[in-house]
Amino acid sequence: MPMPKWWGHVNKRVFNPRAISGGKWPVLVHVGRVSGATYRTPLDAYPVDGGYLFVLVYGSRSDWVRNVLAADGARLRVDGQEVELAAPRLVGEDEAFQALPDEVARPPRLLRITEFLRMDLAAVRSTDRDSQPGLPRS
Repeated sequence: MPMPKWWGHVNKRVFNPRAISGGKWPVLVHVGRVSGATYRTPLDAYPVDGGYLFVLVYGSRSDWVRNVLAADGARLRVDGQEVELAAPRLVGEDEAFQALPDEVARPPRLLRITEFLRMDLAAVRSTDRDSQPGLPRS
């Protein structure tokens, strides 16, 4: 695992709630594979041809990755839209780097990240209040 597991617990309890409430990070909405609960996880999400790519900083054994694989998809809130993602699959470094646009920085080699998650675009819905009929305009 590239990053220590204890750091993931700190992130989950301290930094993730702040990132979600700040509204600047893409947020992956996924369902727990055992609990059935809905979870929200802020992540770096990189648009690639036909979908999104996620850098697995904590590896493929992270709860959110296992949840997404078990559910065969998730939703991503990004740039005022909610994107339905399907067909999650683990990909290696070569495929990931080939899919990423050149201007996106690759993870530092020091982190030893070799796993990535790729998902295909299934649908896009706006979450912007101004573009939803029936909601009051601000």
